[in-house]
Amino acid sequence: MKTRSIISAATAAAFLLGAVSADAQQAPKTIPAAPAQKLPTAEQVFKNVQVLKGIPVDEFMGTMGFFAASLSLNCTDCHVKAANDDWARYADDTPLKQTARKMVLMVRMLNQNSFGGTQTITCYTCHRSNNQPKDIPSLTEQYAVPPEDPNDVESHPQSLTPNAPTPAQILDKYIAALGGAEKLAKLTSYVGKGSYTGFDTSADKVPVEVYAKAPDQRTTILHAPVGGGVIKDGTTAFDGHSGWINAANTLVPMMNLTGGNLEGAKVDAVLSFPGSVKTMLTNLRAGFPATRIGDRDVVVIEGNMGRSGVKLYFDKQSGLLLRQLRYARTAVGLNPTQVDYSDYRDVAGVKLPFKWIVTWTDGQSSYEMDSIQANVPIDASKFAMPKG
Repeated sequence: MKTRSIISAATAAAFLLGAVSADAQQAPKTIPAAPAQKLPTAEQVFKNVQVLKGIPVDEFMGTMGFFAASLSLNCTDCHVKAANDDWARYADDTPLKQTARKMVLMVRMLNQNSFGGTQTITCYTCHRSNNQPKDIPSLTEQYAVPPEDPNDVESHPQSLTPNAPTPAQILDKYIAALGGAEKLAKLTSYVGKGSYTGFDTSADKVPVEVYAKAPDQRTTILHAPVGGGVIKDGTTAFDGHSGWINAANTLVPMMNLTGGNLEGAKVDAVLSFPGSVKTMLTNLRAGFPATRIGDRDVVVIEGNMGRSGVKLYFDKQSGLLLRQLRYARTAVGLNPTQVDYSDYRDVAGVKLPFKWIVTWTDGQSSYEMDSIQANVPIDASKFAMPKG
């Protein structure tokens, strides 16, 4: 598979396609919203958007990631190579971009005419991480035993495991493993300092800070070199209502989070103070078949944050959270984001992960904390959206 050289969380892979309706699989009530603000749409920010009009910028960028994951292509496979040095050139037309537009319209027509408008067919349905869809069956795939992907497990109305724990029992064990509800209630804020590695730093380690305040505020700030000895901050924040990315080096320096991206930011913020995890998600369900992450047996629960599905994977033995898997809607399908937690250490009587890896269709980022200080004052400005 080719490496996806997406420049940043909101990077320049843009300027392609257009609005395709995407109904949610489930539609419980959304999280409380901040006062409505009119956000720019893709065609207002980028040039030569012909099909993907009318959608928020973060959904547009997520759609680019969906294409990358479905076809195993990177930015310059679809855009001209000159765009690496001149971001304005991402607007240039190429044969692949023209084909992609046709494919999006074709998929929209298939879903509308054959599936009642439900987003059943996507790019990935046929491409399966290949540039060219295969039309001849693979005997190797047919008779081989593929590796199990724990992300694919699905719950069942009837539990497949006798005496399987309920979601409440799984979460009770998790809370106890972290130190217990009483100690978790005393954790009201923390500041972490460590290092960050990601595609937007060319895999170099850079300093990062994490600011978290109960019940649901969280900000990460990385300090990335952008050339010429200049250091710029890259901020991802959720203030309890709104979320945004203020990237260090990208075509879209300020990007508001919407839809599943906003709901995902809220999940991250609430999990920073897991004492409220039992009320974080709605429609909690278990009944998943046995599965593993690496060499660890896990138990899984699933629920909804607003309109977004979220799976939580807990170590069967220790009870600690090993993985969060969530989905954000794009114009062409659901984008998965996976967060893997490890290196739990005691902080003021509560176990917190000192390492987590975020993997999504645009790249992978790793956070490693050297220190976490609990219950320290944090200025409100750390969670405030930049003005202008």
